[in-house]
Amino acid sequence: MKQKRSVLRNSIITGFVGGVIFSLLNSFTYALKFTDVSHASFIVRSFFQGSWTSTWWIEIINAFMIGLLAVIPAIVYYLTLKQLRGMMPGFLYGIVLWGLIFWLANPLFETVPSLGSLNSETIVTTLCQFVLYGVFVGYTLSYESHDERIARKV
Repeated sequence: MKQKRSVLRNSIITGFVGGVIFSLLNSFTYALKFTDVSHASFIVRSFFQGSWTSTWWIEIINAFMIGLLAVIPAIVYYLTLKQLRGMMPGFLYGIVLWGLIFWLANPLFETVPSLGSLNSETIVTTLCQFVLYGVFVGYTLSYESHDERIARKV
């Protein structure tokens, strides 16, 4: 039981760290004009207006908020896909997450353009960021699950 709780705790940590890292990566690519969509558009700018929402400290605060939200997909991955090994499950999981956010959940966020109005650079950049998050979570949790199975056999 102690080992199982440790793996679940690690999935929470993995989701949070991955969310923070890839949200900051998104802020960086947004600043370099690789994408027209900042993760801050999803959380802060959809609910608050003003020039203060475009400051660097909002991007940092937003990264931590995305980190908290990113725990949910990490736990879902842990509960459903942790037995799968390799890069492909995480790769596909990242694509599914991107689709859920940019296609299904898009109406919730006023400041994020619809999928049809996004340019190709934004689509490719954000899709790659979600794929990287999926692979990061997938590899980490699959590795933890594999270690747990080996420890049970010994």
